Amino acid sequence: MKQTRKLVLSAFFMALGIVLPFLTLQIQPIGNKLLPMHIPVLLCGFICGWQYGLAVGFMTPLLRSAMFGMPPVMPTAAAMAVELAVYGMMTGLLYARLPKKNFCIYVSLAGAMIAGRAVWGIVSIPLNGIAGSQYSAGIFMAGALWNAVPGIILQIVMIPAIIIALKRAGVMNGCEDGVVSEPAGQKG
Repeated sequence: MKQTRKLVLSAFFMALGIVLPFLTLQIQPIGNKLLPMHIPVLLCGFICGWQYGLAVGFMTPLLRSAMFGMPPVMPTAAAMAVELAVYGMMTGLLYARLPKKNFCIYVSLAGAMIAGRAVWGIVSIPLNGIAGSQYSAGIFMAGALWNAVPGIILQIVMIPAIIIALKRAGVMNGCEDGVVSEPAGQKG
């Protein structure tokens, strides 16, 4: 039953990652800064575990690109696939290994965000070369940090609040691997 629950939740997070960018599609500069695809991937890593977070992170931008043409496959969706895979994997790994204290949610999130942005920068070098695009340290800083500040703030505020609320509701209590359990008092 736990496997089924994780698969269903992973599919939900992937669908959410595909749909959320539509909320900001009309205002693309704002949408690019809010990083709407990142939120469900980060949550998936925390809630379903690192394997599911990695898979959802990798597939979501590629599937969205195939379905809607946005983000473009090269170099954007390809680089995002690796970045988001690292986000999902790292939130799951760090959260599973750290004490289940609320501050560890922030530590896991920060570690995942740093690792994901670093990997995005590294994979963007060859992908932009293949695509014939320019890529420099300035472009990395703009994409990974300066332009992403609103999304980073949103993630730092929203993700821990959701995870803490799930813990308080008893949905994540007693899960050493960071995986959702049944709410207290329910069996199934």
